[in-house]
Amino acid sequence: MSPRSKHEYLRAIALRYQRAPRVQKTRILDEYCATCGYHRKYAIIQLNAFRQRHRPAPPRRKPGRPSRYAVPELLQPLQHIWQTAHLPCSKRLKALLPLWLPAYQRSVHALPHEVLAALQTISPATIDRLLRPIRPLYRGVGRTTTKPGRLLRHQIPIRTNQWDETVPGFLEADTVAHCGDSTAGEYALTIDATDLATGWTEQRAVWGKGETAVVQQLTDIEAALPFLLRGVDVDNGSEFLNWHLVRHFQERPTPVAFTRARAYQKNDNAHIEQKNWTHVRQWLGYRRFDDPILVDRLNDLYTTEWRLFHNFFLPSVKLLDKQRLGATIKKVHDAPQTPYQRVLAAPQVPAKTQVRLKTQFGQLDPFQLRAAMDRKIRAIHQLVGPGKAHSEATIPAPGKVLF
Repeated sequence: MSPRSKHEYLRAIALRYQRAPRVQKTRILDEYCATCGYHRKYAIIQLNAFRQRHRPAPPRRKPGRPSRYAVPELLQPLQHIWQTAHLPCSKRLKALLPLWLPAYQRSVHALPHEVLAALQTISPATIDRLLRPIRPLYRGVGRTTTKPGRLLRHQIPIRTNQWDETVPGFLEADTVAHCGDSTAGEYALTIDATDLATGWTEQRAVWGKGETAVVQQLTDIEAALPFLLRGVDVDNGSEFLNWHLVRHFQERPTPVAFTRARAYQKNDNAHIEQKNWTHVRQWLGYRRFDDPILVDRLNDLYTTEWRLFHNFFLPSVKLLDKQRLGATIKKVHDAPQTPYQRVLAAPQVPAKTQVRLKTQFGQLDPFQLRAAMDRKIRAIHQLVGPGKAHSEATIPAPGKVLF
């Protein structure tokens, strides 16, 4: 008998030998020895070894003590806060947990002491490991509606050097078009502005690119800032390069620096280009807002819960240094902080304003703000009509357990 035939014969009788009672095992063993010519002890070793080789391996236990983080009591509040905060990265989520946990215990569910302690000491790497199974993927490609404004390209200077990013009051501004798949006709736009030093953001909606409406909403943005406006840098769109805006910033007792970026160089306004995605597109998507009533609905959202939620409860990081090392670029960022925290740390902000912001922060609840925002966003999309636009971002509903 060939070795291959002996192995096939062993495979055929091994399971039967394992399940047979003692008397039948003796008969099977006798037949196996007679057929293959094996010694009895060697045949027993072969049958037992075959059973060991084909036995399902027990699940491998991770060495060391069990993790105190992989428990449902901790995963549920971590996921709920992560979803309500609009899916931040692990480092930002780690920074916002101390701000959100008191509100979570008041508004959602009281946490045991050991769970609360674990959430306060959890590391970003552990957060990544726990949330890896449910992290969604985002894809989005939109349309640009920036048409060159040629009238004042020589009158409005190009900003060729960086502003002092340690002093609040220097803004980058841009517009986000809610035009859907076509730029034809009239539709709503969002004016997006962010402060370079603190990350404080303000959004306002306008109907079309009318100069008067843009100036009016920029005035409202300036009034809402918790610091003095010192400079504004815009792109080359016709909604910004016009005499109305020049006079608005220059013809005042203390003129505001008004500059523009280089044409076709989006990296000149990298801060606001990022906010266009994280603060507008991820929330509102790419649907077409072609009803004038939507402008009032958007401004009602932007001037209430929206600005409070983003500026008081969502941290961000700032780039401190960037070096090229051969083919790689090394970037150094500061610790994540909310715009509210950066404003409090700025010595240029008056003490009276800081006291007002602290009082306001103590009265806010991020979960209530997010719930109100979701209601208003749903109402806006109901007015837009049925259907889902191309590449619209989808955010899981807060509190829906996905683990």
